[in-house]
Amino acid sequence: MSYFEHAGCQLHYEDRGQGEPVLLVHGLGSSIQDWEYQIPHLQRHYRVVAIDLRGHGRSGKPRERYSISQFAADVAALIEHLGLQQVHLVGISMGGMVGFQLGVDQPQLLRSLTIVNSGPEVKAKSAADWWMLAKRWTLSRVLSLNSIAKGLARLLFPHPEQAELRAKVEQRWPQNDKRAYLASLDAIIGWGVRERLHSITCPTLVISGDRDYTPVSLKEAYVAEMRNARLLVIERSRHATPMDQPQRFNAALDEFLAQVRQTQPQPENKDPQPC
Repeated sequence: MSYFEHAGCQLHYEDRGQGEPVLLVHGLGSSIQDWEYQIPHLQRHYRVVAIDLRGHGRSGKPRERYSISQFAADVAALIEHLGLQQVHLVGISMGGMVGFQLGVDQPQLLRSLTIVNSGPEVKAKSAADWWMLAKRWTLSRVLSLNSIAKGLARLLFPHPEQAELRAKVEQRWPQNDKRAYLASLDAIIGWGVRERLHSITCPTLVISGDRDYTPVSLKEAYVAEMRNARLLVIERSRHATPMDQPQRFNAALDEFLAQVRQTQPQPENKDPQPC
């Protein structure tokens, strides 16, 4: 296990394989385990780096307010720690928000960006939006992590043949630190960088499950505002696309990364620092 220190927090990461660096960023309440079906696949051709964001997984859980900007700064610090010039960043859900934030703050660090079931803002724009966010905020505080895990498992993986995936959520989710989980949820609500999307010029692939929480039309709208982005919809998929459709997801990511490698010059990365 590898760790480094940034902004008062010990952060855990994994670093496997060789080649161009692909950096994986998980979602809210999750960890590097989000990518169990991607890391072995990607490391055959790439150097795969995955991080546990502060408050998650094996990383530290400081008792403080969290923010998407802070998460993005942690990711940037890892890129610097490893001596990487640019990375292909892949982020799911909250990890996609971190990708957007890093893209507008430090676009020079990204060779490409893959956003999975996410968006550039979480802001209420209607009464229905306010109700949905207030309900989520309240239930997250009232319910135990075990109860949240069971409800989330049924929502993400409702089919009988997905029993193993449901069991993984029910087993992993209660391992969260409740205070850190709530601090991370608070970091999401009200966040947004949509007005700065023009700052992201690297090739961007937005992947959406056809049955994700947010409709495909919302992704189509923000993709149209970006300079170099396209949308891919994966059928029979909900919010955890890398887990419920791993083969289709991996193939789409392979194709996108290969296209970027063919059309974009490759920066020369520095020698990695000792861990």
